[in-house]
Amino acid sequence: MHRALLLALSLALPGFAWAADDCSTEIHGTDQMTFDKSEIVVPASCKQFKVTLKHPGNLPKEVMGHNWVLSQTADMQGILSDGAAAGVGSGYLKADDSRIIAHTRLLSGGEEDSVVFDTAKLKGDGDYQFFCSFPVHSVLMKGRLKFGA
Repeated sequence: MHRALLLALSLALPGFAWAADDCSTEIHGTDQMTFDKSEIVVPASCKQFKVTLKHPGNLPKEVMGHNWVLSQTADMQGILSDGAAAGVGSGYLKADDSRIIAHTRLLSGGEEDSVVFDTAKLKGDGDYQFFCSFPVHSVLMKGRLKFGA
């Protein structure tokens, strides 16, 4: 009965059943200092977008912590510098940094965290980078976020 109802809804309202999946993604940060995605595309139809970061490693955040941070590409280096000065206790992010569009908390191996952000903060022609702010990790742990594709 429930399957038939879901099928009917998905046929009657094209895109409705899949809207939640289109407006979210999952990304993994490993003990090898890598993300498993180098690009995230956010559809223009999404009013909000959810990113779930999973850290499948085993090491504590003080040794190999990972977070997911989104900013304009031009702001990345300043965020990293200020974050390094803020230290591990602040998740390697300066408190209330207005350059940060969205971020997860700093994770130890085996943890996960999600962040939902308002896509009104993004512009279709914007140049956006996501990265891990743990010192030096952003050399390998970074990628592009595209909006409105």
